Amino acid sequence: MEREKVFISEADQYLFSQGTHYDIYKKLGAHLSCEDEKDGVYFGVWAPNAQAVHVIGSFNGWNEGSHPMEKLGPVGIWGLFVPEAEEGDMYKFLITAWDGRKLYKADPFANYAEYRPGTASVVTDLSGFEWKDSKWMDQQDKKDMNREPMAIYECHIGSFMKHPDGTEGFYNYRQFADRLVEYLKEMKYTHVELMGIAEHPFDGSWGYQVTGYYAPTARYGSPKDFMYLVNTLHRAGVGVILDWVPAHFAADAHGLGEFDGRCIFEHPDPRRGEHPDWGTKIFNFGKPEVKNFLIANALFWKREFHIDGIRVDAVASILYLDYGKQEGQWLPNQYGGHENLEAIEFFKHLNSVMRGTYPGFLTIAEESTAWPNVTGKIGGDSLGFAFKWNMGWMHDFCEYMKLDPLFRKGNHYKMTFAMSYNESEKYILPLSHDEVVHLKCSMVNKMPGYPADKYANLRAGYTYMFGHAGKKLLFMGQDFGQEREWSEARELDWFLLNEKNNQGLKNYVKELLKLYRKYPALYELDDSWAGFEWMNADDGENSVYSFVRRSSRGTNNLLFVLNMTPIKREGYRVAVPAKKKYRLLLNSDEERFGGWGNKIPAEIMAEEEPFHFHEYSFTMDLPPCGAAIFVF
Repeated sequence: MEREKVFISEADQYLFSQGTHYDIYKKLGAHLSCEDEKDGVYFGVWAPNAQAVHVIGSFNGWNEGSHPMEKLGPVGIWGLFVPEAEEGDMYKFLITAWDGRKLYKADPFANYAEYRPGTASVVTDLSGFEWKDSKWMDQQDKKDMNREPMAIYECHIGSFMKHPDGTEGFYNYRQFADRLVEYLKEMKYTHVELMGIAEHPFDGSWGYQVTGYYAPTARYGSPKDFMYLVNTLHRAGVGVILDWVPAHFAADAHGLGEFDGRCIFEHPDPRRGEHPDWGTKIFNFGKPEVKNFLIANALFWKREFHIDGIRVDAVASILYLDYGKQEGQWLPNQYGGHENLEAIEFFKHLNSVMRGTYPGFLTIAEESTAWPNVTGKIGGDSLGFAFKWNMGWMHDFCEYMKLDPLFRKGNHYKMTFAMSYNESEKYILPLSHDEVVHLKCSMVNKMPGYPADKYANLRAGYTYMFGHAGKKLLFMGQDFGQEREWSEARELDWFLLNEKNNQGLKNYVKELLKLYRKYPALYELDDSWAGFEWMNADDGENSVYSFVRRSSRGTNNLLFVLNMTPIKREGYRVAVPAKKKYRLLLNSDEERFGGWGNKIPAEIMAEEEPFHFHEYSFTMDLPPCGAAIFVF
């Protein structure tokens, strides 16, 4: 295929300086090009404070003086066409700083990087991949995801499953695609959220300290291998969400920090530009070029890799100038407050571009405070995100579920509180990787009691999660009862599926996911009281919860009854909304799920017996730590 000439025009430079060059990644970086009928590579880099910039790499024997770049204008962009360079060459930018220091920097816009611990960038070509997901892509922008099911499998590629060949153990993106798709299709998840895709130097950062925002990590293969993964997931009907980290970046010497000898990506004042607890640098959201770098990056993943959404990490740390900082470590805004006004504008800009251009694109905020209007329509008072992680629900859920059942009655409100603010945002209920590391225990080992009690508790807890308003997210391994805490250094304990309790839990979560996707009552009115009604939120004495989920059509509504103690509740009276027949869909205590086998009638007819502010009710025997779902 004949190459086109790549060059950086005055218009490119102007738009970048204004923060609105959304295709800047097609100009900066390394791109196959042709000049004067010679094939080569055009290199572009932003280094406004540099005295000089040279391209060094495998194409010139890393000769530091042979390929000086030309400064193209006052914005500080440098460019050079190198006819000797070709795809696969490693390279870096040698920057002579304002004070004469020599800095050896990886390319901020590189699409491929040397396999760690190497730190060079690699020339690659993103064109030519044969995408076969047009049907999926056409459907996405027509969907209102508030009214669709969303059950997300949070996944870290390097520790999902290790390669059995005896090497370091990583499956590449293509091999991983086949194994992951098989699992997601079996379990009926709708989306996968991938951790640690952007290039990062340290495995132990899990991908949250990035050096290469425009490069899928080389740990698992090439950019086109990653395209294969996304394409395969889409063809299997699974959406792909990326963890995206605009909050901070790695301080490694080859990365973005003090890139040209001065702070151009991070704020120059350490009170604004550094996270003291994390040892990372904070982007300068007041700088147009930096905002352009990040917003164009989100577009890059959408346009070049067909990504369906981004989960934006650590949003609270961006919004609050004093996040994680002691007195004297931060600077207030111009009005004396701790809100980052420039970051607010950045998020509104980001969401207007992403959701305005691609209405079905998911922007998801991991925001851990009560900041108002995180989600909402673009162009209004809100930050404009499509969804927000409900961290309050997650905290209350985990705190309640790990209690000895004797103490649950005194904490009954923990499981009902989240519904009191449910309409304030569009929520996702997350049980993420952060909840199963750093001595917090895995989900099953948070539960009290002997092993059988732990699994019964978790089945009941997951039933509550799937019944509660909000989309769902579950971290890998927690759907089959991974007992050890997660570690990025080893694969999930798949051998546990030989055990009755683990296989039973996996089968149960599979049933929950199947019901979740089948019944619109569980997802289409998540943000409205029209879709949720408490039957009894007040039975703290017995630690029993009952509620109804409704569909917009008024048919196939669901009744949830949950017993959060290991005591069988015989003849328990349940308030119901209508004199109807209630057909059992799921009993968490069935032996096939690892339960004790307590029976619940297949159908129960409500009677005109007023109970707990409702005209109708019925009685049933509630299994210990048991959950039941009925359709009516």
